[in-house]
Amino acid sequence: MGRRKKIVEQCERLMDKPENIRNIAIAAHVDHGKTTLTDNLLAGAGMISDDTAGQQLAMDTEEDEQERGITIDAANVSMTHEYEDTDHLVNLIDTPGHVDFGGDVTRAMRAVDGALVVVDAVEGAMPQTETVLRQALREGVKPALFINKVDRLISELQEGPEEMQNRLLSVINDVNELIRGMTDEYDDVEDWTVSVEEGTVGFGSALYKWGVSMPSMQRTGMDFGDIMELERADKRQELHERTPLSDVVLDMVCEHFPNPVDAQPMRIPRIWRGDADSELADTMRMVDEDGEVVLMVTDIGIDPHAGEIAAGRVFSGTLEKGQELYVSGTAGKNRVQSVGIYMGGEREEVEHVPAGNIAAVTGLKDAIAGSTVSSVEMTPFESIDHISEPVITKSIEAKNMDDLPKLIETLRQVSKEDPTIQIEINEDTGEHLISGQGELHLEVQTQRIERNQGIPVNTGEPIVVFREAIQQASGEVEGISPNRHNRFYLEIEPLADDIVDALKKGDVSMDMPELERREALQEAGMDKDLSQEVETIHRANILVDETKGIQHLNETMELVVEGMEEALDDGPLAAEPVEGALIRLKDARLHEDTIHRGPAQVIPAVRNAVHNALVKGKVRLMEPMQDVRIDVPNEHMGAASGEIQGRRGRVDDMYQEGDLMVVEGEAPVEEMIGFSSDIRSATEGRASWNTENSGFQFMADNLQRDQIMEIRERKGMKLELYEQVDYI
Repeated sequence: MGRRKKIVEQCERLMDKPENIRNIAIAAHVDHGKTTLTDNLLAGAGMISDDTAGQQLAMDTEEDEQERGITIDAANVSMTHEYEDTDHLVNLIDTPGHVDFGGDVTRAMRAVDGALVVVDAVEGAMPQTETVLRQALREGVKPALFINKVDRLISELQEGPEEMQNRLLSVINDVNELIRGMTDEYDDVEDWTVSVEEGTVGFGSALYKWGVSMPSMQRTGMDFGDIMELERADKRQELHERTPLSDVVLDMVCEHFPNPVDAQPMRIPRIWRGDADSELADTMRMVDEDGEVVLMVTDIGIDPHAGEIAAGRVFSGTLEKGQELYVSGTAGKNRVQSVGIYMGGEREEVEHVPAGNIAAVTGLKDAIAGSTVSSVEMTPFESIDHISEPVITKSIEAKNMDDLPKLIETLRQVSKEDPTIQIEINEDTGEHLISGQGELHLEVQTQRIERNQGIPVNTGEPIVVFREAIQQASGEVEGISPNRHNRFYLEIEPLADDIVDALKKGDVSMDMPELERREALQEAGMDKDLSQEVETIHRANILVDETKGIQHLNETMELVVEGMEEALDDGPLAAEPVEGALIRLKDARLHEDTIHRGPAQVIPAVRNAVHNALVKGKVRLMEPMQDVRIDVPNEHMGAASGEIQGRRGRVDDMYQEGDLMVVEGEAPVEEMIGFSSDIRSATEGRASWNTENSGFQFMADNLQRDQIMEIRERKGMKLELYEQVDYI
């Protein structure tokens, strides 16, 4: 334990000297050896025992990560390293390589100034290498390269020194091509390509714990010939002792990655759009520990003892226990309960954490990954751009009703920890919907709910919600109550698109003062007289009362509204919500006696009238659409556009951007299920894409009937439609 204490003291001493701090991320394609490499570094810095490094995967703390053999959560660790007689503090984040967890990589890049990109010597630069590089460069993070698994070139491929050097050079060239293509448009980046001569490229084997770089060869006098000899003679332990990987990599980190003092002046304008001349901008650029506190939260984790832990980069000021801080986008302040730094994978509480460090804070209950936390109100940092948006939704229900409150709580927590997951507590169906980046993403999250929270859940097939809408005015329809003593006369017509948009955006609602509401409706294009007769608004539908002086209508109106809302929540075609309907109540005949015009009479009368009017107005299903954007190299452009067209989609535009072609188009959400694996195979994994919901559109007539029947069957409804629906 004494050794550990010493390390903590060493880190505490160093965190006050920003010029000796290096904040770095390790990023790579899945399975290129990032986590094994991190183990080596920890062992080299004396944080875990040397013998188990590489096997214990200290950074993959979750069981599911060990089982699947992939990193899912980014993990933070800190270590110290002596370079040129000066101690350095290295804060490192090990990030996941699997594309479904790209959100973690982007968030990690926000906290660091350098990215060590790991590439497998045998596989070379892969699609995800390209993505993580793009994420790093976009955030203003400087890259260096480590080529891993070089032992495989020697032992499996039996290559001679010359072939081997050529192969390694071609990997370096590929990576530099990528860097050049991506930094062309940045004016603030000098040449960030990597080179062996400059020492920004390292080679080695994380598994066997040896590594070399140009500077290390000069230091140890070992060249490739010696290495191949030892490797072939199976003297791997000697190889590790003579040229340990951790020294090579940590030297490279200390020498070539910028410290916060050098990095922040360049990064702040990149990630923050506030006033560049303000005092706050100065303290952030200068990494001033006496300035106002500014912390960018990049990760939220859960500690069984301490509760929620927000990890992130301190850009200015000094974090201390007891501070009251603002969290962007929320009201009031949060009180800091403890501050700490990561030692190995463990969190150590300390008195204070100054600017330039990566800190772990408890007590920020309103923070989510991506929040800006500060001692003064300020322009928050740019929101973190995720390269993919959620594309898949599944329903999730607790197997036991007793677990329901706990499940809802857990789902809220999940969406805090991982902003790329969207949770919707769905009142329509009583199911909760969880949407994420891909099937693996959702699978892992639902597994975790079961495993960590002990809540058994059922998940459904991916679902899509439709809408119903009319296409023409219905003419007058009569609704008769079951006792035949009450009659309602109403008409329905489609609302103008602008009005529907205003309703959906919330620009017009019943919560507004009446005068404002009228003005807003008129602005969206509604007739002045009509805007004065609005009785109620439900979803994107409006009811107007055009009756004159009818006895007892006032006290019955509440029931009329209830009948209308029921009818609109479950449309006549497939019980999907209706939108864009203007319902005009024209006339009503009501029974004298209150008892004969109760809910059991009025609600069914209005409900039937609304459904019949919708059918007369030729109601049809609308399906949700997505805008799709695919970035892909030239040679795969045809395959990418084919993927959109093959899904009842259409391609609207294609153009060149940097070294990639961009294909833009639109396709129905329902057809986009399974898109990720198809686009990957169609483009050999070279495409990155983004989808966004773009609203609802009428579905093609020839597909309507099948789709309606499919939904009715799923909902357990009768399969006969109203006879009048023969227009479909």
